[in-house]
Amino acid sequence: MDTMLGARLQTQQRSSQNGQETSLWSSGLGMKLEAVTPFLGKYRPFVGRCCQTCTPKSWESLFHRSIMDLGFCDVILVKEENTRFRGWLVRRLCYFLWSLEQHIPPCCDVPQVMESTRVQKVISGTAPAGAGEGQVPGLVKKEVQRILGYIQAPPRPFLLRLFSWAVLRFLNCLFRNVQLHQGHLKMVRKAAQAGSPLVLLCTHKSRLDGILLPFVLLSQGLGVLRVAWDPHTCSPMLRALLRKLGGLFLPPEASLSLDSSEGVLARAVVHVAVEQLLVSGQPLLIFLEDPPGAQGPRLSALGQAWLGLVVQVVQGGAVPDAMLVPVAITYDLVPDALCDTYHVAPPLGLWTGALAVLRSLRGLCGRRICVRVHLAQPFSLQEYTSNARSCWGSRQTLEQLLQPIVLGHSTVVPDTEKEQEWTPVTGPLLALKEEDQLLVRRLGRHVLNASVASSAVMSTAIMSSLLLFKHQKGVFLSQLLGEFSWLTEETLLRGFDVGFSGQLRCLVQHALSLLWAQVAVLRVHCGDLLVVARPGPSLMHLARLSAELLPAFLSEAVGACAVRALLVGRVPPEGPWELQGVELLSQNELYRQVLLLLHLLPQDLLLLQPCQSSYCYCQEVLDRLIQCGLLVAEETPGSRPACDTGRQRVSGKLLWKPSGDFTDSDSDDFEEAGGRYFRLSQQSRCPDFFLFLCRLLGPLLKAFAQAAAFLPQGQLPDTESGCADQILQFLQANAQEDGFFECADPSLAIRAVWTFRDLGVLQQTPSPAGPMLHLSPTFASRDNQEKLEQFIRQFICG
Repeated sequence: MDTMLGARLQTQQRSSQNGQETSLWSSGLGMKLEAVTPFLGKYRPFVGRCCQTCTPKSWESLFHRSIMDLGFCDVILVKEENTRFRGWLVRRLCYFLWSLEQHIPPCCDVPQVMESTRVQKVISGTAPAGAGEGQVPGLVKKEVQRILGYIQAPPRPFLLRLFSWAVLRFLNCLFRNVQLHQGHLKMVRKAAQAGSPLVLLCTHKSRLDGILLPFVLLSQGLGVLRVAWDPHTCSPMLRALLRKLGGLFLPPEASLSLDSSEGVLARAVVHVAVEQLLVSGQPLLIFLEDPPGAQGPRLSALGQAWLGLVVQVVQGGAVPDAMLVPVAITYDLVPDALCDTYHVAPPLGLWTGALAVLRSLRGLCGRRICVRVHLAQPFSLQEYTSNARSCWGSRQTLEQLLQPIVLGHSTVVPDTEKEQEWTPVTGPLLALKEEDQLLVRRLGRHVLNASVASSAVMSTAIMSSLLLFKHQKGVFLSQLLGEFSWLTEETLLRGFDVGFSGQLRCLVQHALSLLWAQVAVLRVHCGDLLVVARPGPSLMHLARLSAELLPAFLSEAVGACAVRALLVGRVPPEGPWELQGVELLSQNELYRQVLLLLHLLPQDLLLLQPCQSSYCYCQEVLDRLIQCGLLVAEETPGSRPACDTGRQRVSGKLLWKPSGDFTDSDSDDFEEAGGRYFRLSQQSRCPDFFLFLCRLLGPLLKAFAQAAAFLPQGQLPDTESGCADQILQFLQANAQEDGFFECADPSLAIRAVWTFRDLGVLQQTPSPAGPMLHLSPTFASRDNQEKLEQFIRQFICG
């Protein structure tokens, strides 16, 4: 590797002098990307099944094994065969003719909402916040009409057809293909035919999501999708256009306090609008994540507010049930993320939106990207509501769980789950009961977990992970081809799909062509090509792309970091792998370290299902480490083999049990042997794979450790955003020295602030300028600050 690094430095100097830096796509390779056949003949898993624990009936009824054999369709591939006409003129006007033939069902109009019983009660004053004392019913009626006009407008069929034609042309210029699995589409159609309204709950990777998904559903005959937009991201003119295309906007009065008459009125009108929408059977799209560039938690407060309205309507009996569909969209590269999206973007207008489109086309420079739309298996909201409440247990805050262990006051991890909610509760959600609020928050996290689990891993995510975490000093192209195939196969074996297929060399060429700004391809004297990540801030962009691969390897990454923490103090950090493999690792010690790391990592990153306990996840982590070959079971001398079940001793409880007592299983009354022990495997591939897994969590853990080192020199008290800016500047200054630019990310800085606040390191106090953060008395001492930093660094591998 040192020889490769020396060759890289010499080649960089030679290329800077003679301009010999080359590009892979100039080698004359043809671009032959396919979208249907599996990659290299590997088995492509069928993803997107709903939770069998919370929704067992939906898991069975809306799925058939035959749909797994259905292939993919390109929704933007429109030809002469997609229209009723034939001829040379049709081939040139097929986009326009196709848009004219799309079926647009009638939509609910505003007068239907005005005539509803709930709105009439508000207008007449018989309901709370109606036209009571001091209010004129006519003025209240005008206010209701104004709020309804802000929320929605009747969709215009002609405008929808014109817009679908324009979107089709734009998507064909921007994307190479937009793939949709026909099996997923068949499940959604089957759910729609059952009579319950569809509510699509989607991730939010790009501002194009709200345009792409309605186009996909309309083109597949599922009707006009009503999209719940964020009003802060659109100008008034753009909001007016989106309303006529089926958009919905939550009025700002709905977020007022519960005792505000304007807030109560606005929430009542929104409730009626959503109720009429679901009764009419129109599909609704809600984004569970904040729009790109928002400096906030992963789960959107606006999305939870809309989801709370849906839950409230179903519980009220206006509709018997609603079918929830987890949705995700993955891109090779997010088109509107070519610039820095981690600064607050101004609201988009008609002209600024058009300029953003032109900027996206120009930024790609003719390199079109691939897109995959994922429609997971729908499930019943009523079934989830009735089953999910039984899975709720006691929870404690991060300060109660982790602070005594960090400070050395305790060694026992409490047997309870972590309660960590970063998403603020807005007005529509506050109007619900506390139990229903908890239901909505956990439902949102459950659906987001399903959306992420069904997302395909794109070629750019695999390439970024290889260059950032496995070959930081560069890799030859001939070796990179094998590594790309290996990581793709490992991803498929873990039940995650990939968003590409075709010839291996063309796939690598496609990924490198999209990463041309972050990757340098250099010619060397032996005729091979050296691929190396460009040092500097471009590493942060590679880290963001590689984060899409983390869900597939999250269990193994958590387990590898826990093993690393157990080996701290026993063997040198950079010691030989054979020396680390000598150490015995106890199962109980592994469980403890995994639990500590699970508590430290944000829930927005883990996205554990609320129906799954942390201890079950610990067992899953251990099983994954054994399955991938990193851990091997070790029998201690004199102990009974773990597989020997015939020599178990029967407990006294079972000996004295009456012969007719069948209340307990016999297997519950055998005396368990001592905890199992493991060693690190000595296979040749294990050291590199172990290091790769540890580095997947490296950017987040290193950012947390550097944030702990920042505490002695922080200018506190400060606001939350000010504290995050200070930590970000500290991360950027350290990146200039050590080169770890993947840690200098604003999203990691704000996560560190929130985690330290939950851990009790930072305390929040009110002030005239807003809530202020300051160091807690416990962590004001330098000794406790060093304990916090050491606790985090034990999980970091070099």
